[in-house]
Amino acid sequence: MSETLNPYDIAKKQIETAADKLRLDSHIVEILKKPMRVLSVSFPVKMDDGTIRVFEGYRSQHNDAIGPTKGGIRFHPNVTLDEVKALSMLMSFKCGVVGLPYGGAKGGVICDPRNLSPGELERISRGFIEAIAQIIGPDKDIPAPDVYTNSQVMGWMMDTFSRLNKSFSPGVITGKPLILGGSKGRTEATARGCVITIREAMKELGRPLQDATVAIQGFGNVGRHTAKLLSGLGCKIVAVSDSKGAVLDPDGLDITKVERLKDQGSILDYGADYQIDPQALLELDVDILVPAAMENSITAENADRIKARIIAEGANGPITPDADQILAANQIWVIPDILANAGGVTVSYFEWVQNLMNYYWSEEEVNVKLSEVMVRSFHAVIQAANTYKTDLRTAAYMISLQRIVDAMKARGWV
Repeated sequence: MSETLNPYDIAKKQIETAADKLRLDSHIVEILKKPMRVLSVSFPVKMDDGTIRVFEGYRSQHNDAIGPTKGGIRFHPNVTLDEVKALSMLMSFKCGVVGLPYGGAKGGVICDPRNLSPGELERISRGFIEAIAQIIGPDKDIPAPDVYTNSQVMGWMMDTFSRLNKSFSPGVITGKPLILGGSKGRTEATARGCVITIREAMKELGRPLQDATVAIQGFGNVGRHTAKLLSGLGCKIVAVSDSKGAVLDPDGLDITKVERLKDQGSILDYGADYQIDPQALLELDVDILVPAAMENSITAENADRIKARIIAEGANGPITPDADQILAANQIWVIPDILANAGGVTVSYFEWVQNLMNYYWSEEEVNVKLSEVMVRSFHAVIQAANTYKTDLRTAAYMISLQRIVDAMKARGWV
């Protein structure tokens, strides 16, 4: 039987695994396996050539027992309803494992930003927020950037919501430009959180970070900042990849040079002698592997060839459930996505808090608070894994599920 790669099915399977360990009642599991609200919208946008195109989008809100929902908005040609529902569930558990007072949400518009002008991108951003405005707000649901959206897109969206509500509402969106109430430290927060979990995992395994070898799949925001931060801690980044290819230097890549080449065009300009197959990057014999690209990178097909000691999931869902079992059998530590890349939503929470107080923190203060959250959460997951004799992913889900269930019980929902 072939492995299921549907993100919604994978999310439900992970909930069932953790719920089984917690011995949760079946009706509670059924509630958690379905988002409480999904809005499907279509909206017209005037294109630069004067034609009108109708775009489709979704916003899924998984569970708001603990607080308002929170999660990104992605612009991508392959956005699907199942993907958005799955990612909203993932966000619930991501918020839960680091103890944020949020449920999970996710949104997406089916479009290809690479083929849109800045004006068209702005009109799509504003059109989508108008379409979902009735279900979002600082005390309802707080969107953020995701794949192919950025701080400028968030600025347009915040402005649209503020105009509709006739009041300045920075708390409706996070990941905004600093001038509009964005938080310092937000840009590299996901990578910083990931690096903190890697540092703690290496300590737990009694391994030094100095000269530890690292391969990073994906050189977008998360991959790039992870490479920079790990390099600063003395790690040797031996391989990185992006959508065009991969480069390898066993003696350690010059990350500053890789960044410059990425900005100028392609990391492959590092030199023909350094190029490798992007798939081969995942199978390198390294201490640390960071899959920071797209989901389903490590499957039952290639899991047996993975040689890294630690895998930190910089991306959402890069390892399938079947691959998870193979990696566990091979005693490879997997720091799950809901923990490893929770730094982004944690600093988004800090941004929202700062917006509500109208009082802003220094970058140092943000980074100190982020470190406290990530270290505490990592060790809580380790403790749960040891107590229940399970893997880190299941332990992380158990912590999150228990928080949501406790909130639903306290509210009298179950």
